[in-house]
Amino acid sequence: MTATDLSALSDLLAGPVVPAARGLLGCRLGGHGVTVRITEVEAYAGTAGDPASHAHRGRTPRNAVMFGPAGHAYVYFTYGMHWCVNVVTGPDGEAAAVLLRAGEVVDGLDVARERRPAVRKDVDLARGPARLCAALGIDRSVYGADLLGDGPVRLRPPVAPVPEAAVTAGPRVGVTGAHDVPWRFWIAGDPTVSAYRRHVPRTRR
Repeated sequence: MTATDLSALSDLLAGPVVPAARGLLGCRLGGHGVTVRITEVEAYAGTAGDPASHAHRGRTPRNAVMFGPAGHAYVYFTYGMHWCVNVVTGPDGEAAAVLLRAGEVVDGLDVARERRPAVRKDVDLARGPARLCAALGIDRSVYGADLLGDGPVRLRPPVAPVPEAAVTAGPRVGVTGAHDVPWRFWIAGDPTVSAYRRHVPRTRR
């Protein structure tokens, strides 16, 4: 990787969230002895009319890092048991982020297996946002980290770009608002991509 490659990734993340999301496919996220190749992502546009975003109602202590700078990590806890990691995108002050939904473990396979001993197939080690964080050992300590720097968790450009024809778009997963917006992007045919489950609102009896 050259400084030019990293600069190009930085420029991509500083732009609109949807192109940034597509461009993150194939990138590598490394942390705590494991590296994954990103195969599935989801874009969230913050306060710009996206009710599915954590920043839709404005800045809070939880989502503050989403307001910039780009390239930093937004980590949150969900369902009282799982961590999820996002890459902040866009200009400072305009909250947006890309959820990293799935990846292929390309380095540190034994470490990932130790962290997820119940997993039978290697393609499932980082298949889904919570599993990806578990495989990489990501938790609250990574919140706000500069992923383009030299910290314990690092985001780097792909070894080879993912061809546009190999990228598929579809509705987002598990959100109550704007779940049909086609801002989930994945590498077509990749076995590590998570299964799609359309959100079904709960009804009161």
